[in-house]
Amino acid sequence: MKKWLLNLGLCFYFMTTVHAETVFVSLEKDNTIAIVDPIKGVLVKTVTVGQRPRGIEISPDNKQLYIATSDDDTIRIIDLKTLKEVGQLPSGEDPETFALSPKGDRLYVSNEDDSMVTVIDIANKKAIKTIKVGVEPEGIAVSPDNQWLVSASETTNMVHWINTKTLEITENTLVDPRPRALSFTQDSKQLWVTSEMAGTLMVLDVATKKIIQTIPLSIQGVNRDKILPVGVVINKQGTYAYVAMGAANRVAVINAKTFKVEKFLLVGQRVWNLAFSPDQQRLYTTNGMSNDISIIDLENHKVTKSVGVGRYPWGVAVTP
Repeated sequence: MKKWLLNLGLCFYFMTTVHAETVFVSLEKDNTIAIVDPIKGVLVKTVTVGQRPRGIEISPDNKQLYIATSDDDTIRIIDLKTLKEVGQLPSGEDPETFALSPKGDRLYVSNEDDSMVTVIDIANKKAIKTIKVGVEPEGIAVSPDNQWLVSASETTNMVHWINTKTLEITENTLVDPRPRALSFTQDSKQLWVTSEMAGTLMVLDVATKKIIQTIPLSIQGVNRDKILPVGVVINKQGTYAYVAMGAANRVAVINAKTFKVEKFLLVGQRVWNLAFSPDQQRLYTTNGMSNDISIIDLENHKVTKSVGVGRYPWGVAVTP
């Protein structure tokens, strides 16, 4: 009897937690973050965080939320249990995007106005170095093996390879105009980069730092000037990549093995950024001009729902 009750309890536990997750969305014009229950498909609440929140990430232990409040020139630390601010990090001027190290001990911030990357020691809440990069850095990413920090400079049209041990640039790669976002494959062997002006997606070999594939992104019936690829993510299996297409209002579904575009999914207006659910069964997109997020079923590659969240959703992060 006791064993049966224990098994019943465990079954109930897994049934009630397997899909439990929360989506956090930065709302650039509301100065808040939206908290969404994606399983129910509802906005739970909004929390005021500071002026012009954009970049948003969750610590590896799922205990803290980091959010760049650009007009406050700081990175705010939010406790995920209480949703209260528990600290700030010195980001430099006008932080927009940033990347966390795999261990969660460092945070790397793009300072677009200063052409700098600021390196922050999270535990001590101190900036330990600034790295001069190209003009208008925005996209930034750390490789899963923690060997490389890469910064993309929109005006210089380069990605800068920074050794995470020395914090020095070791190489630069010229890419298509206005590179916007970066994402490494899980094995750290490839770097995927979007070009907003060229309407392309580039795949770089990390070992050689060279472009091995350029994928043109064109949509039948959509004007070229609307195709503005921004955010890009790649699943852990390395089978699919997904690109937010900006004013084209679509997400590109790309076979990461063949580099072929398989389809485009219609989402909200001016789709900026994307994030996977923890189990990678769903993809969430921020749609800046329609003030909502889209929920995509990745097994069937179908948009299942949109959820209104507030004015100008920009960044998105998901926690179990």
